[in-house]
Amino acid sequence: MALLAACTQTGDFGRPRTGIWNGLVDTTGSFTIRDRGRVILESSLTDDEQALRDRAWRFLQPASAFTAFQDLLLGLASAHAMPATWRFEEIGAYYDALTAEPSRSPVSRYRQLGDDATADARLIPIFTALAARVIDADAARLRSLPFANTLDDADVRLAAQRVAENRCLIAWVRFEAGLRLARYRFALQHLFAAAPAPESVAAERSLAMLAARRNLLDPLLPPDAAARCGLEAVPLPIAQAAPLVVKD
Repeated sequence: MALLAACTQTGDFGRPRTGIWNGLVDTTGSFTIRDRGRVILESSLTDDEQALRDRAWRFLQPASAFTAFQDLLLGLASAHAMPATWRFEEIGAYYDALTAEPSRSPVSRYRQLGDDATADARLIPIFTALAARVIDADAARLRSLPFANTLDDADVRLAAQRVAENRCLIAWVRFEAGLRLARYRFALQHLFAAAPAPESVAAERSLAMLAARRNLLDPLLPPDAAARCGLEAVPLPIAQAAPLVVKD
């Protein structure tokens, strides 16, 4: 698995280098990976790792069971894909929910939009600080692996899997934060087109705050982290266009 192998060599999402540690890091892509009777999903988490998952769960899946969220995370890290039953909401889904009650006034819709965007924005700085600490701890963990001569293959796989889980979780939150911003902007534009109101100014300010705080997540991981974790398609290389006119 390129992601896990890269983690042991470089501590980021860079491409793997040839070496014995790359051969020790692999995955079956299973949601129930077991090594010597241990379930990776249930292996011990640091306090920061647990807090990172708690806050990410509230941001990503407030209506889903925590165990389902954990399964999704392990799928991202091990198989680089969401399960077939998982679907991200369309960009207009938030607007549809916001306007589902015909009797609701435009003013209340603007206020709800602003409140939701503000709530998301307030979660991001705390999550970012936690993520930075986890990334630093993972880097130290990976640097130690080549020197820990008592670790067997299963121990190395377990450590690499945990790093992959942490980084794919951070990539997932960053990806979702961008989607939410897009959904809120869609909703605001459509609300204003249907019913302009002074309350739109406050909603716009809330979106601006979310956009600024979403940028805090960018330096944590490389730009292609979401694609490497299976959250979005890997962009294809652009083929060089053939000349329109060929001289004989």
